[in-house]
Amino acid sequence: MNDCIFCKIIAREIPAEVIFENDLMIVIKDINPQAEVHFLVISKKHIPSLADIQECDRNLLASMLLQISTIARDYCPMNEYHVETNIGSSWGQTVKHLHFHIVGGKRLHK
Repeated sequence: MNDCIFCKIIAREIPAEVIFENDLMIVIKDINPQAEVHFLVISKKHIPSLADIQECDRNLLASMLLQISTIARDYCPMNEYHVETNIGSSWGQTVKHLHFHIVGGKRLHK
């Protein structure tokens, strides 16, 4: 998508601090963190949201969830964290591209 910020990050048109990357996803630090640990796990395939997944996306989603678990073990204190994905603007989705937030550690904002 031409105007998708996550597609531009994946294409390296916009810089980001990359934590992990493979052929299915990229994991970056959130530029507006809500806690000590705040990463975005972004599908390299442009899918608007979790509501738009298809049967063919099964391996992508399984890989993303497994990677979330691995990253949380490596970065989240006491292995306690929150995983979130928003669907629709009324529920906080600001970028229409499938991604999950990993949030852990001390909250930075109330």
